[in-house]
Amino acid sequence: MTTLPKTLESKTKIRFQHCDPFNHLNNSEYINYMINAREDQIIKHYDLDLFKIAKTHGVSWVVGTNQIAYLRPAFLMEEVVIDSQLIKYSENALDVEIRMWNHYKTELKAVLWSSFVHFNLLKQKSWNHSENLMNLFNSVLNPLDTNTFNERILQLKPQKV
Repeated sequence: MTTLPKTLESKTKIRFQHCDPFNHLNNSEYINYMINAREDQIIKHYDLDLFKIAKTHGVSWVVGTNQIAYLRPAFLMEEVVIDSQLIKYSENALDVEIRMWNHYKTELKAVLWSSFVHFNLLKQKSWNHSENLMNLFNSVLNPLDTNTFNERILQLKPQKV
C-alpha cells in the first residue's frame, strides 16, 4: 500500500488581474489562490475530485468558516508556493490549513484555516462522510500542536530579536 503525503504542495504565479494598484495580491484573492491550489493538490495526490463527486454522488463540501492572516504581500508575477494539510476531521466536517510562501519557502505570506462541511446537494443538509473518505482522512491527517488560529499564527511568525 502506498503512503499518501500528509502535506501537499504546488506552485503558482500571481497574475495582474488579481492585484491592487500597488501590485500586491488583493486580499480576497489570497483565498481564491489557496483554495484553488488545495483543490488541484487533492486531485493530484489523493485522486479526490470534488466536482466529480458532486456530479456522481450528489455530495460535496461547503465552506463553513475561513480565518486568514496576511503576513507579507504577494507581488505581481511572483511565483509562490502553496502548501496545505488536513488538520482535523469529523464524520461530516474537515479543517484544513493552507499556507502561501515565497518561491524558496523562506518567507510566509499568508495562512488560511478553512472549515468545510460535507453537504448533500439533493437533500440540502450536512451529510456524513463515507467509510472510504473517513479512511482517507485518517491516513492523511496532519494535526497541529495548537488549538487556536491566533496561537498558530504566533507559532509561524518569525520572532523579532
